[in-house]
Amino acid sequence: MAWIYLVAAGLLEIIWAYSMKQSEGFSRLTPSIVTIITMIASFTLLALAMRSLPLGTAYTVWTGIGAVGAFLVGIFVLGELANPMRVTAALLIVSGLVLLKISSDA
Repeated sequence: MAWIYLVAAGLLEIIWAYSMKQSEGFSRLTPSIVTIITMIASFTLLALAMRSLPLGTAYTVWTGIGAVGAFLVGIFVLGELANPMRVTAALLIVSGLVLLKISSDA
């Protein structure tokens, strides 16, 4: 169950990162509210996952899902640049997440 919480927390991190961008520095109400609600939900699920997962694993996977997800949203939704170096960096993050999952006892 901890891994389900952790993945959900990571997906919520993607949503709050995107909505924070859309809030234009918290100057737009609706995206600002979405950011705050999804941040709280993401942190809550991360805390639940950390009940049984090691800190290093949980936090790294959470930030990795958020980082790679935000990267993909940036490319596919916001039209940001996807050059080979950036794509390679994202693939290295995903590789690290997979290795952490494989090496986890929980």
